[in-house]
Amino acid sequence: MSHPQPLTPEETLAEAKKLLSLPRIVVICGSTRFMTEMAEAEVRETQAGRIVVKPGCDLKSPHELWADPAEARALKVRLDELHRAKIRLVDEVLVVGDYIGDSTRAEIAYARSLGKPVRFTHPEVDPDA
Repeated sequence: MSHPQPLTPEETLAEAKKLLSLPRIVVICGSTRFMTEMAEAEVRETQAGRIVVKPGCDLKSPHELWADPAEARALKVRLDELHRAKIRLVDEVLVVGDYIGDSTRAEIAYARSLGKPVRFTHPEVDPDA
């Protein structure tokens, strides 16, 4: 009698999401210059029945938590890792905005390396198009 291969962590998560009857989960990616557009995309994705996760901090806007430049640099590293965790969690990625910077380009490549579908509000900016 052969034993089935154990599930990967990704397969275990996908099975758990099915068992919980969770709707599709989408992460919004893009430059924080598009925070207003991200909020609009969140409304539209939510209205369409999807769970939405997105950047929670805009380091370009003043805030006491990242007023110190050294703190801001350290926070950026932590936020980038947190966003990669969001990408691992979700079913798909939505890239917002008509500009793709280095961070967003890296997020797209990471998502695609994991086999996650990637949608764009502006498909012409897809680095792989």
